[in-house]
Amino acid sequence: MFQPHSVLWQYLWVAPNLLLAVLASILWKRGLHKQFRGFYIYAWFQAVQWAVLYPMDLIPSVSAVDYLRIYWFSVLLESIILFVLISEIFADVFGSYAALAHVGRLLIRWGGAFLLITATIFAARAPIDNRTWLVSTSQIMQEAMYIVVSGLIVLLFVSGAYFRLAWNPRVFGIALGLGITGCVHLATWAIRANFGAVRKSNLLDIANLATSHVVVLMWYYYLLVPQKVATKSVVALPENSLALWNRELERLLQQRPAHQ
Repeated sequence: MFQPHSVLWQYLWVAPNLLLAVLASILWKRGLHKQFRGFYIYAWFQAVQWAVLYPMDLIPSVSAVDYLRIYWFSVLLESIILFVLISEIFADVFGSYAALAHVGRLLIRWGGAFLLITATIFAARAPIDNRTWLVSTSQIMQEAMYIVVSGLIVLLFVSGAYFRLAWNPRVFGIALGLGITGCVHLATWAIRANFGAVRKSNLLDIANLATSHVVVLMWYYYLLVPQKVATKSVVALPENSLALWNRELERLLQQRPAHQ
């Protein structure tokens, strides 16, 4: 039941990606793709990634090296798209502080660019048909991606709660789903690394696939079901350090063109 290419395995790989394609189409039809451009691109990428990798996995004539090469490249693209998506989430959460949102978005995107450059350098220095290298680097890149993504999501939730920032319910749902996916993947990798659960490796893969399925259904709820709009408190909150940082950043950003 939990073996690769079992009925359950096939379903959990196929269903979430098809659901993401349908969700992206609904977002386009409702005009929400403009508001959530990063997530819209991410949803279509996941669907296209599956449409390429799934047949390659089933066709006997496709070699393992060819499959791993495409998989490695797809992980790299996924990392870049995720950094862009999280930068948009960051900008939305800190939307009331324009300077902080601008700087944070740039830092996150530059982090994604650094990841791309580093991966390209390693790829250029390695033999293209090295199966072991493709497997190890794909795993390392994916682990690094989920570590950074999970860390950024936790930072957003903690800072949002600490500074009492108002979340858009749809943005909250997107961020929550990404955080859950990242944490579950990291947990399964930790189990493999510390307990050497080779026999239960298939079960851990099923856990990751099932988590993706649950997260996609959760995104349907947050993005398509009308959410209650939170009313802002009429009591003015005291100025916090976040406002001070934002003001100082605005001053620095305004001064920079004057010195050029």
